[in-house]
Amino acid sequence: MNEPLTPPGAGETAGAVPPAGPVRAMPSPRGRFARRSARGMRRHLRGIRVLLNALLILALLYTVTLCKALLIPLVLAAFIGLALNPVVAGAARWGVPRWLGASVLMLALIGGIGTGIGLLTPPALDWIHEAPATIRRFVPKLEHITQPLEAANRATQTLVNGHPVHARPQPADVAVSAWDVVSTAPKVLAAILTVVLLVFFFLVYGDLLLRRLVEIGPDFRYKRQAVSVVRGIQHEVSRYILTTLLINFALGALTAGILWQLRMPDPLLWGAVAMFANFIPYVGAIFTTSVLLLVGLAHFDDIGHALLPAVCFAGLTVFEGNLVTPLILGRRMRLSPIAILIWLLVWGWLWGIPGALLAVPMLTSVKLIAEHVRGWAWFAHMVQR
Repeated sequence: MNEPLTPPGAGETAGAVPPAGPVRAMPSPRGRFARRSARGMRRHLRGIRVLLNALLILALLYTVTLCKALLIPLVLAAFIGLALNPVVAGAARWGVPRWLGASVLMLALIGGIGTGIGLLTPPALDWIHEAPATIRRFVPKLEHITQPLEAANRATQTLVNGHPVHARPQPADVAVSAWDVVSTAPKVLAAILTVVLLVFFFLVYGDLLLRRLVEIGPDFRYKRQAVSVVRGIQHEVSRYILTTLLINFALGALTAGILWQLRMPDPLLWGAVAMFANFIPYVGAIFTTSVLLLVGLAHFDDIGHALLPAVCFAGLTVFEGNLVTPLILGRRMRLSPIAILIWLLVWGWLWGIPGALLAVPMLTSVKLIAEHVRGWAWFAHMVQR
């Protein structure tokens, strides 16, 4: 008897789709555990790396603080050498030996700085010695501001003690003794001599040192890349430092000229203060404006004339900071205000006033170097404005 023919696929479940490819085997519990262990190990190694980097940064900060007497002259001399190197290199291209160009440039620099110190030291010492008398003349001019505060203070003391206390603090005398000068002079002279010698040797042997560092490279390709990176960094840092120095010098000269027109006392002194303080962005401008405001109020009786020097300098520094410097240096060299303030806080805490003056040149130099070093582009991107 013939069996009925069954159509193909009739015994399969309706609507079922056969698998389209090879069936993957389910991972075993041992494999899942091994992968979880590997991920956990990587996380632990990453955490250990972060901890070691933090310890390394703390060790570097401690070392920088401990060796600041050695590092501050070295960093200052490096920046001065980078700023003056284009002048010596240009003279060398005209056939002038580097030692001769560096010697002439250093003599001119020492002569200019010595002349400036000789002109500015007497008025600065006069202001220091006359500070108590100036304060005594300045306080009565602010009586219309301080009287309400004093009345509130007396009322508070009456409520607390039962009777008002009429006591006005007297300003302490400010004096610089001969012993202070004698004890400080050797350290200052030693630091100045160290900076001068370092700058001279940087100008004479700086290129030779860089050439020797490149020569120890493993192959020609590495040497060529190293030469390109070093030359680029040297050119950009030199351009930034020299341009910033010229801008600050022009700001100080304009400030001195404006103060001379306004008949302010010692305009050259306050122009020099404005020049050096402008190396500290934001903080330097605020400091100079405050000083000019106090000097104007102490020197002039007319309140409008007294406020005019500070107002003129504030307008000048706003124009310089928002138009002149970005136009000359370009957007690439502009830094984030947050990065500048954090950097100023760190280096001012580590090195004091010298650290605050050198902070922004150091930050700009580190940013320019980070742009050329593989793996550090993120730092340049973070601090850029």
